[in-house]
Amino acid sequence: MTPSAEPATPDPVGALHTTHLTVPRTARVVTAGALPARARRIWYALHGYGQLASRFANDLLPLAGADHLVVPEGLSRFYLRGEAGGIGASWMTREDREVEIQDHVRYLDAVHAHLTPPPETPVRVLGFSQGAATACRWAAYGGLQPEQVVLWGGGVPPDLDWDRASDRMRGIRFTLVTGTSDPFMPRDAVDRSAGILRGHGITPDVVWFAGGHHFESGILKELA
Repeated sequence: MTPSAEPATPDPVGALHTTHLTVPRTARVVTAGALPARARRIWYALHGYGQLASRFANDLLPLAGADHLVVPEGLSRFYLRGEAGGIGASWMTREDREVEIQDHVRYLDAVHAHLTPPPETPVRVLGFSQGAATACRWAAYGGLQPEQVVLWGGGVPPDLDWDRASDRMRGIRFTLVTGTSDPFMPRDAVDRSAGILRGHGITPDVVWFAGGHHFESGILKELA
């Protein structure tokens, strides 16, 4: 006689289970410059922690003109401490971080697909502060390979999966731009990011300017 299967052990009362599901949502993207179909190149600019796309885009208008400037906004908005009514956005936090990384890579891929530029149009990505890590992850894991990634006031995330990404990353020109008095990206942090890239066969351009954690219009014009 075949023994019957053991009955399933019921979950203890009050046991918690975490699941994930994908839901549609509306993202906000600011654009400027030439239309995608006519643009000399496309610039994607990823803002820093607590910033909003519309304000951030104003600082980057030197990249527009004959180029098409695209400024996606991080999917997580929140109220800023110390600013009455101030609102900012973030790309991710340490909570459920792997899922948020995947969400933003898919989000940025979707933005590019929405633009439908000619396939031969060169793409460049600029990440500022927290947006620098997101720029690196999109370049490493996303659906398109940019010709250049500019990390401004931010660095290469130390947990990047180079086994997965090294081949495509070696085909990208990397530029590190930092102010000499930037409190969030001191010289040793810049050296560390440059060392990570060099360790994987990538020689980055390193650009310094006199200033802090902000953009410098002269360098933006040179990049454009």
